[in-house]
Amino acid sequence: MMKGKLLHPELLSALAGAGHGAQILIADALYPHSTGVSSTAARVHLNLRAGMVPAADVLKAVAETIHIEAATYMQTAEGGASEAVQEFQQLLVQHVHGGGEHGDGEKITWSNLGRMEFYTACREPDVCLLIATGETRPYANLLLTVGVP
Repeated sequence: MMKGKLLHPELLSALAGAGHGAQILIADALYPHSTGVSSTAARVHLNLRAGMVPAADVLKAVAETIHIEAATYMQTAEGGASEAVQEFQQLLVQHVHGGGEHGDGEKITWSNLGRMEFYTACREPDVCLLIATGETRPYANLLLTVGVP
């Protein structure tokens, strides 16, 4: 029996295979799931219906399972952070990586890209996993870089 909270077999497998520097895309329901990442990236579909499963719930589960070094979000049309991204930032405010046994690691580095630049970044070969969510809020896409303990 699994000890951690995450139970989804395909998601666990993909996260276990993602090493330091690999990238994971948590994508909203509007993202082009079939063409928005490299053909070598794993795809886990958690988009059962609109609003289910929310991106924030997926982010919580992922953050409890792996160390996150950096996060890049898609800017809104106005160039800012969406409501969803602001929620993601709050969820990860205490998350640290690279602290080793002492636990005094570094906070996540945040950056942003315009929509087309974000799409380009997500098609790079380092993106090993796309998690499709049922999130319907616009600009709720987050590209995570896997860190170290």
